[in-house]
Amino acid sequence: MVNERLRRAMHQAGLDIQSLAEASEVSTKTVERWMCGKIPYPRTRYRVAAVLQEDESYLWPEAVNGSALTGAELVATYPRRSDVPGHLWTELLRGAHRDIDLLAYAGLFLTEEQPEWLPELVTKAEQGVRVRLLLGDQEGAQLAARDTEYRIGGGVSGRASAVLAHYRQHMPPTVQIRLHDTPLYNSIYRFDDEMIVNVHAYGVLAAFTPVMRLRRIDGAYFNTYVESYERVWASARPAPAEITTEGR
Repeated sequence: MVNERLRRAMHQAGLDIQSLAEASEVSTKTVERWMCGKIPYPRTRYRVAAVLQEDESYLWPEAVNGSALTGAELVATYPRRSDVPGHLWTELLRGAHRDIDLLAYAGLFLTEEQPEWLPELVTKAEQGVRVRLLLGDQEGAQLAARDTEYRIGGGVSGRASAVLAHYRQHMPPTVQIRLHDTPLYNSIYRFDDEMIVNVHAYGVLAAFTPVMRLRRIDGAYFNTYVESYERVWASARPAPAEITTEGR
């Protein structure tokens, strides 16, 4: 069976079998065996992972025990969303080739603070990547409840309206947008097998609550949030075709 993670990592690094063999100081036949599922020796695994700038446990998850796999999915943590490096959002977006999923009430910081976010998202959609956006439903109860919690006088609903207008103005018709009315325990930003989860805390703005960066390996963390996303997606309603901007 082909090691798809190794193949993908080689492609992203711009390396073919021969160039990876040279960088890893092995023969091309050895690399071909890796591609077919053979696991390198530990020292070689470490060397190849360094060349590809990937985690060893991501390239060969079966080479480490289950507890190590679970820990390996948690790539990084940040005490506040504002501590996440700004470039990380667009880097993960550029690296996505299959699925881009967003779950938030608004997530307006992406369109306001990341000038490359919207054009990159458009590019991905035009390249055939599945893009799904889940935003807060202004006709539901949850945005009003969150606004009361934050005591900001309609600010949450206004941000949700603004970001929806941004996406409607720029996104091609292939981008799917739905509105949800669910309690938001976490905001989820998925880019293929990478994910940023913004954990929410009562009464604290999302920008000041913890963030986890996950990378799918065995799915111990990752799959929980994929399941949560799919449940919200199934319960949400399609966003209206036109956005009313009167009074704003």
